[in-house]
Amino acid sequence: MKDKTIMIVDDELDVRDLVENILKTAGFKVIKANNGSDCLVKLKKFKPDLILLDFFMPDLSGKQVLEKIRQNEKTKKFKVAFLTIAKFSATGLNELNKLNCLDYIRKPFNADDLVKRVKALVK
Repeated sequence: MKDKTIMIVDDELDVRDLVENILKTAGFKVIKANNGSDCLVKLKKFKPDLILLDFFMPDLSGKQVLEKIRQNEKTKKFKVAFLTIAKFSATGLNELNKLNCLDYIRKPFNADDLVKRVKALVK
């Protein structure tokens, strides 16, 4: 997985650092973005193999960020999964599917499960 890059988008520094440590230990390269706007700016420069996106952020919600990613010709095919404390209803999950969200990982998460799911998404 050394050639795979994961972007972590979360407004909480502790979460970004924890996920970075877990994924780097598993052999991934990591890019961190501290909010939705930072993510969109960094996507002009980087092409991650997967974006792990928090849902609740102060500037732009994860849903708004994902909508902007899908509207942009250069980023619309990027793989995105939510890593969030949110618990979505069936309707909410249907909305995520419409935006081609590949997975939905709930916080708190198990490190081994996170790595397993990320590996499956970037194959």
